[in-house]
Amino acid sequence: MRIFLGSKGQSIVEITLITPLLMVALYVPVDFGMMLFTGHLTQNAVRDGARTAATTDLLDDALATTLASQFNPNVPQRLASKQVTVNYYANGAANCAQSVEVIATGTYNFFWYRLIGLLRLTPPSPITITRTTKMRYEHQPDTNTGNCATVTATGHS
Repeated sequence: MRIFLGSKGQSIVEITLITPLLMVALYVPVDFGMMLFTGHLTQNAVRDGARTAATTDLLDDALATTLASQFNPNVPQRLASKQVTVNYYANGAANCAQSVEVIATGTYNFFWYRLIGLLRLTPPSPITITRTTKMRYEHQPDTNTGNCATVTATGHS
């Protein structure tokens, strides 16, 4: 019995020392998972934006800017300083295959991964997530197969 009486506070000290390590070990994978999920949601938003832009009747600078500002709320809120760009490729040869490109860019700031700073390790810097989707413009002949080199409409949000 004397052996157990001398170690009353041992379990509290052990749990106090292990808890920060356990928290970091559990939350760092969650943070990486959230980053991957944010990238996936960004790709879905860009794909939906490109699908919508590819079906518009006439795309010009004003409409491209309007579409970019409409797509911006679809990009996840977890991304800081997010920006959406809509490009329309149309000039070139007579058989130019017109296309619409939507690009979303933002910065993902790790939250839980910064806890490794408690262990005197260097926390990671934010990661830039960029997703792009390019789709064929719907309102053109099926025979258009050449490359278009010039961007005629670009919109930013």
